Amino acid sequence: MAEALKVPTMAEYMAEGKKPEVLFWVGCAGSFDDRAKKITKAFVKLLHEAGVDFAVLGTEESCTGDPAKRSGNEFLFQMQAATNIEVLNGYEIEKVVTACPHCFNTIKNEYPALGGNYEVMHHTQFLKSLLNEGKLKVEGGKFKGKRITFHDPCYLGRANGEYEAPRDLLRKLEVELVEMRKCKSNGLCCGAGGGQMFKEPEPGNKDVNIERTEQAMEVKPEVIAAGCPFCNTMMTDGVKGKNKEDSVEVMDVAELIANAHDL
Repeated sequence: MAEALKVPTMAEYMAEGKKPEVLFWVGCAGSFDDRAKKITKAFVKLLHEAGVDFAVLGTEESCTGDPAKRSGNEFLFQMQAATNIEVLNGYEIEKVVTACPHCFNTIKNEYPALGGNYEVMHHTQFLKSLLNEGKLKVEGGKFKGKRITFHDPCYLGRANGEYEAPRDLLRKLEVELVEMRKCKSNGLCCGAGGGQMFKEPEPGNKDVNIERTEQAMEVKPEVIAAGCPFCNTMMTDGVKGKNKEDSVEVMDVAELIANAHDL
């Protein structure tokens, strides 16, 4: 399998005097979290399937600084951002794709003020563009007819106004797409945003991820589709908390597409 998933680094491309059409920003979760690594692999399989010329930064990639900024440490954020921008500009990167809405939002909206100007796409937007260009085939497969609900990541949906790309991809899989009562611009956070992923919640009578999971359960889905590694973790924990892990799966949109056709 390691043979099949060849992932070149920018350094390797530069050594050959070449430049890829897009940089895949893997992100901390996609690099180190065991569950999120599966999303990374699924997305890379789709990039290979579509014949996309891409590269990663590898060890030269550092955290975008999103958790630091959201937690109130602006100084640390600017240090992390400056380091990344120096690397990206050094490679003359123009286009970035990432499977993490936090990285997406930070590089797209907060790096320009610090000298980092790139075209940034969320992986669902990029996959949609590959579909539109005829490079990627997304149709039916093993999820055809399954009841699936999509949980909008805050930084993809409400922060950046992208609601349709992930849903369009799910519709192409011919699933029965059902919406939660709180969705799109009226969606609810999974409970991990604003740096909450890395700390315990404040005292209260119910965790946010449990509240969100209950909203998902109302529509009786077989799969809760996500577009963010943090949302994936929180919704998975919520499903386990409700003892429903045998009947409800939590999967990233990229995984659904890759798995539908056994890539």
